[in-house]
Amino acid sequence: MDTTEKLGYLKGLLDGLDLDQNKKEAKVFNAIVDVLDNLVEDVDDMQDGIEMLVEQVDAVDEDLAELEDYVFDDECDCDDCSDDECNEFQVECPLCGEEITVDEETVLGGPIPCPNCGEMLEFEIEECDCDDCAQEDEDE
Repeated sequence: MDTTEKLGYLKGLLDGLDLDQNKKEAKVFNAIVDVLDNLVEDVDDMQDGIEMLVEQVDAVDEDLAELEDYVFDDECDCDDCSDDECNEFQVECPLCGEEITVDEETVLGGPIPCPNCGEMLEFEIEECDCDDCAQEDEDE
């Protein structure tokens, strides 16, 4: 039995006593039941509010998880590659226009010949000047 049903049962018991409504005791019992009735309504309203709040918190939690994945996740989010390919770059040869894929290690290794025409491809590596990267460099 929930609280509303128990209150209904209590009201039934009170009605079954056939108390004279003009006596002080009957007035006290009726007042107590009225207060209990108001409390049950208040609790029901709070439960509805809590359910709505839980739904909103769950929605915010999901949004926050997506945001955390976007901001802090080191994994690749692109649809065109697997996690192993995320450190690969597409490079176009300026002479023949051939597109080749090179990994990070190759880019850091220096110039490489184009597999199509033999032109030496050089890569420029730009250093990041953001505060986070500067802090990482100091820690090393």
